[in-house]
Amino acid sequence: MSEYAIELRNQLVGLFGIVERNAYLTKRYFLWDLAFMVWTIANTLTIVFIARAEHLPAARENTLATQLLVGATIWAFLGIIFEFMTETVAWERWEGTIEYTFMAPLSRFVHLFGQGAYAVLYGLIRATILFFAVAAFIGIHAPQANYGAAFVLLAVASLSFIGVGIMTSVLPLVSPEKGAQLGFVAQGVMLVVSGVYYSVSVMPVWMQWIAKVSPATYVLRGDRNSIIHGTGLAWADVWPLLIIAVLATPLGLAIFRVGERYAKRHGKLKRSG
Repeated sequence: MSEYAIELRNQLVGLFGIVERNAYLTKRYFLWDLAFMVWTIANTLTIVFIARAEHLPAARENTLATQLLVGATIWAFLGIIFEFMTETVAWERWEGTIEYTFMAPLSRFVHLFGQGAYAVLYGLIRATILFFAVAAFIGIHAPQANYGAAFVLLAVASLSFIGVGIMTSVLPLVSPEKGAQLGFVAQGVMLVVSGVYYSVSVMPVWMQWIAKVSPATYVLRGDRNSIIHGTGLAWADVWPLLIIAVLATPLGLAIFRVGERYAKRHGKLKRSG
C-alpha cells in the first residue's frame, strides 16, 4: 500500500472517529437534547400559529402556514450546524481534550469537516421530526410536496453551511469569553437577510444583494417551491450553493488556521475564561 493510500486511510479513520465521538456525546446528553427538541417544537408552533391569526381562507392559511413551517425548519437545521461548529472548541475545552485533538495526526480539514458532517446528520434528523410533528399538530396539508427534491437541496446546502460554520468556529478559539456569542450573532444576521419568514423581495435593495451570498436564501426558496408546489430540483438554486461551498470551505479553513496560530501564540488554546 502506497504512502498516499495509508495517509488517506488514516484521515478517513479520523473522520469516522470525529463523527463517532459526537454520536457518543449526543447519547450521553440525550435527555437534554430531548428537552431542547420539545422547546424547538414549541417555538416553531408560536411562529406557525401566525397563519391562523390572519383569518385567511383555508387554502391560503395552509399555504402561509407551510411557508412559515419551512422557514422555521430550515432555520432550526441551520441553527444546529452553527451550534455544533461554533462550539467545536468549547466542547473540547469542556471535555478536557482540546490539546489532544489539536495535536492529533489529523488534518484540520478532516477535523472540522467531521464535526460538520455529524452536525448535518443530526440536524437532518431533528429537522425531519420538527417538520412532521408541527405539520401534524397544526393540520398542515401538502399533497403536492416533493420531499425528495427538498431533501436533496438541503443536503447540497449543507456543504455551504459547513463552510460558513467553519468560519464561525474560530471565534471561541480567539475569544474564549465571548466568541461563541458572536457566532450566534452571525447566525442571526443570516436569519435577517435570507427571508426565513418573509420574501427577500420585501427587504431594501442593499439587503437583497447581501441575501445573494447567503446559502439559506436558495435553500429556503427551493424547499418552499418543492413542498408547496411540488417542483423538482432547480438548477437556479443548486449552482449558487455549490459556488458558496467551494469558496466558503477553503476560506473558512484559512481563517481557522490564522485563529489557531493566534490562540497558540497567546496561550488561549485551553483557556475557559
